[in-house]
Amino acid sequence: MKTAFLFPGQGAQYPGMAKDLYETSPQVRTLFEKASKTTGKDLQALLFEGTEDDLKSTDNTQIAMTLANISAAAVLQEKGINPAVVGGFSVGEYAALYTAGVLDIDALFKAVVLRGQFMEAGSRASDGPEGPSGMSAVLGLPFDEAAPIVYSLADKGVFIANHSSPTQIVLAGTATGLTEAEEALEAAGAMKVVRLKVSGPFHSPLLESARKDFEAAIAVLPFADPKIPLFSNVTGKTLTSGEEARKFAGQQIVSTVRWVDCMAGIYGLGVERVLEVGPGKVLSGLWKSFTKDLRAQSAGTLEAIETLLQG
Repeated sequence: MKTAFLFPGQGAQYPGMAKDLYETSPQVRTLFEKASKTTGKDLQALLFEGTEDDLKSTDNTQIAMTLANISAAAVLQEKGINPAVVGGFSVGEYAALYTAGVLDIDALFKAVVLRGQFMEAGSRASDGPEGPSGMSAVLGLPFDEAAPIVYSLADKGVFIANHSSPTQIVLAGTATGLTEAEEALEAAGAMKVVRLKVSGPFHSPLLESARKDFEAAIAVLPFADPKIPLFSNVTGKTLTSGEEARKFAGQQIVSTVRWVDCMAGIYGLGVERVLEVGPGKVLSGLWKSFTKDLRAQSAGTLEAIETLLQG
């Protein structure tokens, strides 16, 4: 069966994630050991005992989500379920880079550590006296109606970070910019506006300093050509080479996540099964809003994977 693995990003994390996978799979325990060694963090403690606040800090979240994502993928592959195509939302793209063979385990966690550190530093630099910078999801307003409103407020420090579904965007911006954009979008008919549990204005020009620092730092890391189709957040198209993957890794920090285009591309390859490989069900919901023809299935916990195998 032609299967797509979709890896979630920040915001899907929760305390205790991947513990069931760790307790079941020797391969997952090896991944935890290698990731802990590379990052210098006790990742068992972070994922299994860390609080929501611990996991919300960008430099922790990105490591934790990446490890939870590749742990779920490892258990699926142990069970004989392998991807024909992969994609990941925001930091979820790093699990996709690993699964497609672009990054090995050491380079993966070195990159994610650097990304988290630089994005956290860049985020704090964009905070102001009115409050911290951040992100907001805007639901129920078509992109063509929402986008012009956000573009008109760029000078207020607010941008479109994610084109998540046909009727959902995510904003990134300063506290003042977000508040003004939220009010304008609600007045324009948005059904709901929700501040997200992330700690910065990701995928926006506010993190330009993080992009520059990250690109310089990953210049020494090995990026191989992808072994299976891998969709890029930056373009919404498949990556063609390891060097292109390296280039877009930096650009992704300041660019809109073109998730609708990624979903369209994956669907267009004729996949027969779509799996959300990691914590939460955010990507399953976005897929449902994109198409009703093919349901995305959760595969981020041992229970979900066992259910998948049974049916």
